[in-house]
Amino acid sequence: MPRKTTSLSDILLEAPWWVSVIVAATVYLIMKFILPSIDTGNQILNMFFKAVEVPAPLFSLFILLIAPFAYFNSRRRAKQLDMQRDIASIRKLHWRQFEELVAEAFRRQGYRVTEGGYGADGGIDITLRKNDELVLVQCKQWKAQKVGVSVIREMFGVLNAHHANRIIVVTSGRFTQDAVSFAQDKPIELVNGDALLVLIRDVQTSPHVETTKAPICPKCGAELVERTARRGANAGNLFLGCSSFPKCRYTEQLS
Repeated sequence: MPRKTTSLSDILLEAPWWVSVIVAATVYLIMKFILPSIDTGNQILNMFFKAVEVPAPLFSLFILLIAPFAYFNSRRRAKQLDMQRDIASIRKLHWRQFEELVAEAFRRQGYRVTEGGYGADGGIDITLRKNDELVLVQCKQWKAQKVGVSVIREMFGVLNAHHANRIIVVTSGRFTQDAVSFAQDKPIELVNGDALLVLIRDVQTSPHVETTKAPICPKCGAELVERTARRGANAGNLFLGCSSFPKCRYTEQLS
């Protein structure tokens, strides 16, 4: 879900704690020493520059007080990621926590992460930068509904509009086959629940996530895949079907 980060305090809360310390010191030096020493030739402007010397300690103190909150915020996010054990625990997260989880995972991969940097102009939740690469991330914590092709088409348009290198769409569930087909041969990476578990396990301080292998068809040994019933009394319900269909017609109901 998109949102706008508009205030300095919001930006500093997402940044490492030491950024607030540096900003506080910089603001203090500018307001206390640099601005009052400038002679612009304009009397009113000079009076203003000298006046900012008085509230300089208050402004810098306000910014400095953000540092401990930023520290505990980063610790909370790190703990949240390290505590995840399976897809069930991830699906219990609030959508905002889900975005934080994904952001922290990419942060540990060495990306510079900005959350909600583009506001509401296309649903970009996370912006990643590494070297000269710009990657846009959209998070979909859809527990029951599969992410469809319309979402992927929209994000492909966003990629072109912002001249990004790649788009990553992350969900705790799955993507429809149409979505997967559309993303092929395009700079679009689809991360479903299984792939997300692998990502989280790889960056956890002490891996807790247990990744499970795909279920196997007991008749032919092929992989079972999730499908949606289209006809009959169970129309619309999910079930597991053999990936070798129609050669093998084994099915298994999902609990």
